[in-house]
Amino acid sequence: MNGTSQTKRERRVRLWVVIAGVLTVGACASLPPPTSDLQAAHRAITQAQEANAGRYAPEQMGEARAKWVSANDAVTAQRMTTAARLANESRAEAELAVSMTAEARARAVNDEMMRSTKVLIEEMDRSSGDMP
Repeated sequence: MNGTSQTKRERRVRLWVVIAGVLTVGACASLPPPTSDLQAAHRAITQAQEANAGRYAPEQMGEARAKWVSANDAVTAQRMTTAARLANESRAEAELAVSMTAEARARAVNDEMMRSTKVLIEEMDRSSGDMP
């Protein structure tokens, strides 16, 4: 192979590399905002607030809110992949907060039932001791 044909081939390879790079950058820049992910995260945060998750899972609620704000900031900065990831993480944190709230409430109900059962057993023991 002579030097001229090798130079032409190198130029073609470089041209294809440049074209591939431009197409890759163009594809990344044209991603639409993750609107559905942001809406799902917002709905999950709203549901968590309605469930009073801020009382039972304040750290998770704080994380959910912070990641939702960061996701919106990423949209503004045209970082759509990052925005989608943060929105999904926000939704997951809010859902975790709801689950932790439900678990805490169930534990409280269970504890109250245990106390009530104990009181009833004590009353039954006292009543049965009074009989001849």
